[in-house]
Amino acid sequence: MPKAKVTKDLRPTTSTSAATSRTPVKINTGGTPLWYKIIMFGLMLLGLAWLVVFYVAGDQIGFLRELGPWNYLIGFSGLIVGLLMTMGWR
Repeated sequence: MPKAKVTKDLRPTTSTSAATSRTPVKINTGGTPLWYKIIMFGLMLLGLAWLVVFYVAGDQIGFLRELGPWNYLIGFSGLIVGLLMTMGWR
């Protein structure tokens, strides 16, 4: 098999190419702001607390009694929105 032709680099050799650092540099990717985490965990805890309070004392609290089965929608909505927000957490 024939060998490939070797071409010379026509660029001038400088000392800066030898001084190039090979040390890995950590790239700052941003991260999630604090307010996002507070809202995310707050919604999950609020949804859970809503369901627990409705289950334990729903018949003793007037507005929870009036909402009836809508309490499940409110509680699970908070949980689901909080869990969906975890996909944006970095």
